Amino acid sequence: MNTLLLVLSLILAILSAWLFWQVRLQKQAIGKAMAESYDPDNTREPEIILTLRVRDPIALAKRESKSARMLADRLPVMVKRLVYQEVMKELEMELAEREIDVDMNLEYR
Repeated sequence: MNTLLLVLSLILAILSAWLFWQVRLQKQAIGKAMAESYDPDNTREPEIILTLRVRDPIALAKRESKSARMLADRLPVMVKRLVYQEVMKELEMELAEREIDVDMNLEYR
């Protein structure tokens, strides 16, 4: 019985040592990956992006268009898309009048 307990204790000790070694290797790999991924990039300035969100596009569409009053309840996604496209067109025209060169695009998230 004593030899069985001694053998079992040795197996558990070896297994524990191997697991401890694996954990240390994993921590080293994670530390190395974190150091490489969060390396400061001082070569360029941060990019500034302006985001515009229409708070209530359905109400805006209903206020501005008779056809949107009928479509807003049945096709709200299409009406929202059309509102954003129209807002983008108007912004482009206003900025072009003021000779401000911009890149505009719609992003769906």
